[in-house]
Amino acid sequence: MSELLDDRPTTYTAEPRYEGANIRTWIGFKHFMQLAEQAVLRYFAERGVGARDLYHRYGLGLEIVDSSVQLPSALEVDDEVVTTVTAGTPKPGRGAPFTVQMTVDRGAGPVLSLRGKIRVALVAVKDVAATAPVPPMLEPYVVPEVSMLADADPAPVELSGRDVTELLAPPGSNAYLWSWRIPYFYCHFSDRLQHSGYVRAMEEVVDRFLHDRGISIRTLLDERGWIPVVSRARVRMLSDAFMEETVHTVFTVDDVLKDISYTARMDCYVQRGGRLLHTATGTIMHGYAISRGDAAGSVAVFDDKVRTALLGAGA
Repeated sequence: MSELLDDRPTTYTAEPRYEGANIRTWIGFKHFMQLAEQAVLRYFAERGVGARDLYHRYGLGLEIVDSSVQLPSALEVDDEVVTTVTAGTPKPGRGAPFTVQMTVDRGAGPVLSLRGKIRVALVAVKDVAATAPVPPMLEPYVVPEVSMLADADPAPVELSGRDVTELLAPPGSNAYLWSWRIPYFYCHFSDRLQHSGYVRAMEEVVDRFLHDRGISIRTLLDERGWIPVVSRARVRMLSDAFMEETVHTVFTVDDVLKDISYTARMDCYVQRGGRLLHTATGTIMHGYAISRGDAAGSVAVFDDKVRTALLGAGA
């Protein structure tokens, strides 16, 4: 092959993992993103440069560095999902871009369940003895580390004697801070936190934030029959974070839209010396559907309690 990004789409068919059926038989947003990731891996494998060969032959780690998805319809357990991956037009120093579409057949034809964009970088892995030089078709997408991507810009923040909480979640900011240790099972290539680890962190920090504000997932399910719905999500890596480092994750609700959804952002940092390094950022749009009673199937409308919980005392 002479080029990685060609005009031949890749089609990947699979069922969402049973793990994702957390509420009734609906699949959570994390598993939409995991299916999209698997489809991109298939794209590389079909061109003879799968993740295993990239690692052992060229000393490269296939790294998803940016994943942005819209979820116009639900997936359920046992659905057979067809994901199509198409190469995009690359920009210098920003990795290999792809567009992704996901459909499921509901009997009257395919229904769109995901549209998104994914970007891949090939990161040089330390302490791996490559057996062949990197071929020209891969060279434009190779970087020594994630922070060397042209759009990464992980500018460090000086602590200057302040503690992490004071800097990242000061009083009145409506920011929620959660610090966690990177486990080995969120990593790959023996040391680096992978993109899906950040997706898991986004899912968990939302859960922790809602519990902290008195409107946990369980509370709204029991009291109101509200089911959480994610319509958009994005996670972008800015720099490498490594196994057993502590990640300081900040979650902040930005806005409530028409009292039926809210937008929020996630930012992740690791402390090295007297500085915080911004390693990832993300956004999510979240709402609720009503699961029981006469209003079942409709969109839930936030009341003052929920609005205040999301936006803090300034709501």
